[in-house]
Amino acid sequence: MTEAAERGTTTITDRAVRKIAQRAAGEVLPPSLAGAARGSARVRGRRAGVTLRVALPYPAPLSETARQVREHVADRTRELTGLDVPPPRLTVSRLATSAPAPAPAPPPGAVRPGPRYWWSARRVPTAVLLLAGTAVAATVTADALRVRVLHHRPAAWRLRAVDWLSGHGPGDPAVTAGSLVAVALGVWLLVLALTPGRRRQLALGTAASGVRGAVDRKAVAALVRDAVDEVNGLTGVRVRVGRRRVLVRARLAFGERDDALRQAVAAAEEAVERCGLRRPPRCRVVVVPDPTWRPPLSPADSGTKAFVPGPTTSGRPAETASSGLPAGTATGGPASGPATGDPTPAPVTSGPESGGSARSGPESASATSGPPSGSAAGEQEGATS
Repeated sequence: MTEAAERGTTTITDRAVRKIAQRAAGEVLPPSLAGAARGSARVRGRRAGVTLRVALPYPAPLSETARQVREHVADRTRELTGLDVPPPRLTVSRLATSAPAPAPAPPPGAVRPGPRYWWSARRVPTAVLLLAGTAVAATVTADALRVRVLHHRPAAWRLRAVDWLSGHGPGDPAVTAGSLVAVALGVWLLVLALTPGRRRQLALGTAASGVRGAVDRKAVAALVRDAVDEVNGLTGVRVRVGRRRVLVRARLAFGERDDALRQAVAAAEEAVERCGLRRPPRCRVVVVPDPTWRPPLSPADSGTKAFVPGPTTSGRPAETASSGLPAGTATGGPASGPATGDPTPAPVTSGPESGGSARSGPESASATSGPPSGSAAGEQEGATS
């Protein structure tokens, strides 16, 4: 066995003891207060003294909670360090109320509908009408008090107004115009009272009672535009959000039109659903192909050429179109036919000639002919189209 003088010693620093004590205090306190413990420690030989400052939960019995913290810190620090640790000196810095547990998220079907429309308080029209009525009423009241209390003559504007009204009846044009202005003002006030006012905002459905929320139409349009813009092949996406309908217009640069339209409709409806609106508007998507757009070709119409081995005068295989016909058959025109019995192949052209020539349309497969007509018939072994 190695002698004690040769085995060395283990030194535990004050910082290590302090950190262990703080962690031990956090094990007893609630999770919200676990990281609030602060303190200090001092090690002398095989004995360590610890001082802590903690925040205790409220409401709770302070003496009992403090005793549990002191005992657990002493036992835990003694167990981990092997030092003699007496109960620490504990200082309660503050009392913290326990935060209420967060309410569980309601299921999608349990969302309570909020207000149907987002109503405006109409502060500006109300203030203007109130100030105008107050000014007129204050002016008339002040003049009436001057006449009744101070025995002054009525104001000149009152006398002129009374004289003018006494000389003009209901059929006067000025009286009629004033009546129409008063009627228009009354209709305007009724419209303000019966309409929501905030037409640019859409009401949200909320899960809590008494909570109201709204989202601007521009924000909904931006979300829908970003969602539709991710569809492959669509460019120039424009979105217009109304109270009952969302209109999406986009240009198709490439790809299948039906597939792009179906994906755009699904993306727009999903974006509107994520907004959580009180009354989700209907989505209408319009996809217009670009002038440069071309429908993608199917494999049967691609017209890909293939090389089929066959005897030629130059030693190269004859080239034929992938139309599924055997080599030596010319296709693409009404007069084309098997060329196996004729040593001279029928020429294939794209011009307007008729008769023994074969036409080649824009979607038809390409065809190639043999050597020029000046060659001998014996030098031609096969013709391909």
